Amino acid sequence: MNLRYLLLRLLRHFMPEGIARFLLKRRWIIKPGLESTDPFAASTRYVETLAEKGISIAGKRILVFGYGGRFAVGVDLLKRGAAQVVLCDHFVLLDTERNRELLPAYERYLKVEQDEVMPRSEFITLLHGDIREESIQKQISQVDVILSTSVFEHLDDVPGITTALAKLTAPSGIHLHFVDLRDHYFKYPFEMLKYSEPVWRNFLNPTSNLNRYRLNDYRREFEANFGSVEFDVLEHLDDEFRKVEHTLRPEFKTGDLGVDAVTLIKVFASQPKR
Repeated sequence: MNLRYLLLRLLRHFMPEGIARFLLKRRWIIKPGLESTDPFAASTRYVETLAEKGISIAGKRILVFGYGGRFAVGVDLLKRGAAQVVLCDHFVLLDTERNRELLPAYERYLKVEQDEVMPRSEFITLLHGDIREESIQKQISQVDVILSTSVFEHLDDVPGITTALAKLTAPSGIHLHFVDLRDHYFKYPFEMLKYSEPVWRNFLNPTSNLNRYRLNDYRREFEANFGSVEFDVLEHLDDEFRKVEHTLRPEFKTGDLGVDAVTLIKVFASQPKR
């Protein structure tokens, strides 16, 4: 039994959400994703990955799902040719300090209101709330491209949210998502797969939520919502998986190492189903 892991997970599970978000915003202890730590690297990866598929963002309406309070990815996509950007997040946690750093380089897309940096509405729409709610969906029209990095593994309703995002996608629109299947206590990438659902949910799951979806789970949900889906495995940790395989719950094992040891994936989806 990994006592250090259990202690840290218990602390993270019972930590008040306000404290967790305070630490996350300041990069203390809890590490944010790429769009917060290096947003320009995130936007570059989006543009280059789409270009490999022959897709340009020029003139496109783009939704960034789970933008984390920073406008950097949005303004950079606009500078690279996007027509409009929707920055979507369940929570309102604007990072005013880092958004201010974007001025004056991106002042075409941003403005200062009562000492707060805000986006110019003709270029950027902020969408805060539950994407599954009809009132939220009605705030924007369909978009051409939906992007995310390290967001899907935190969703508490992957089927419902994937369906909601598909509804927001134009008929010719596409999705590009980078998903991290590891336990986010990264030293032990498969540790969370040792525990039953009641134990995980009631005692160990961090407030940021790790849904413990595996490759086949994501394959099922995307194929249910899109006519064309491609999965690329970006990383699989075969040796690490073999070391702990005997301790993992059976529901997380298929017997195929090429599936079970996958830790990072890229999802490209198109032809949304209505």
